[in-house]
Amino acid sequence: MKSLLLFLLCLLPVQLFAESDAKSSELRVLSYNVWYGFTKQPERKKKLLEYVRSLKPDVVSLQELNSYTEEKLAQDARAWGHPHSALLKTGGFPTGITSRFPIEEVSRTLEGYHHGLLSCKTGGLRVYAVHLHPGHWQIRHREVDLLTRELAKRNPAEKILLAGDFNTFSPRDREQYEKTPDIVPFFRRLDQRWKSNRNLREDKLDYTHLEKIEKAGFIDLVAVKRSRFLGTFPTKNRPGEDNGPSRRLDYFYANRSLASSCKSAVCLVNGDTSYLSDHYPVLAVFSLGSSNNTSESK
Repeated sequence: MKSLLLFLLCLLPVQLFAESDAKSSELRVLSYNVWYGFTKQPERKKKLLEYVRSLKPDVVSLQELNSYTEEKLAQDARAWGHPHSALLKTGGFPTGITSRFPIEEVSRTLEGYHHGLLSCKTGGLRVYAVHLHPGHWQIRHREVDLLTRELAKRNPAEKILLAGDFNTFSPRDREQYEKTPDIVPFFRRLDQRWKSNRNLREDKLDYTHLEKIEKAGFIDLVAVKRSRFLGTFPTKNRPGEDNGPSRRLDYFYANRSLASSCKSAVCLVNGDTSYLSDHYPVLAVFSLGSSNNTSESK
């Protein structure tokens, strides 16, 4: 009996190591537009931080970090267990990236982008925090053209993820929008309300922004993995406003090197997220091999 017990105890650390190794090979990435950096409805922030922590993300891409500083983002990152963070800028509508892993090769590009473009390497990925122009199809095309030219410089073997609020329409959702009678009339109203807006192209939704990204070799992970359409905007926390029908504005686009390892990609539409922001978050889970540089920083 004693020898059997000793044998089992010798096996236990091996089993625990195997479980730990399996867990470390899974990478969870969250993208979230948090709506004006909590300058509107600041009481939301505590619950949103708790919700993000509950998801146990390894990497987080954030949009609309209005009034944020590097330290303010670092403080939020620590609330969900991330010792590393990078902020695009301190004015306007910044994006940010936080991570369990060291953040390297940070690039901040402001010229040519309405909100700017933040990218870095972390957790074995090169992550781009994307936030395209909110109201003009032509400006979005200029931004996408800049982005795809940047992506063309990258080694196709590198694992690349675009994560954020693209403010435009996926060709993968065309069938859904064609069944949504108020979507074009809504954008007519929106473009009349904001005279500088031109969301509609010849009175139609423009799918060609994301078609360009797909032609560049990137895959719409949520569209590939979903069983049904779910929109990411609007939520229920701006009642009484004319925010239009449900639509998908928040995306994960991965190059082929990364997309093949995607286990799941979902829009998190539930009772909690309906009131934490005006966008729903999206979560992607990847199964990455041990060859990736994903060792956690102490």
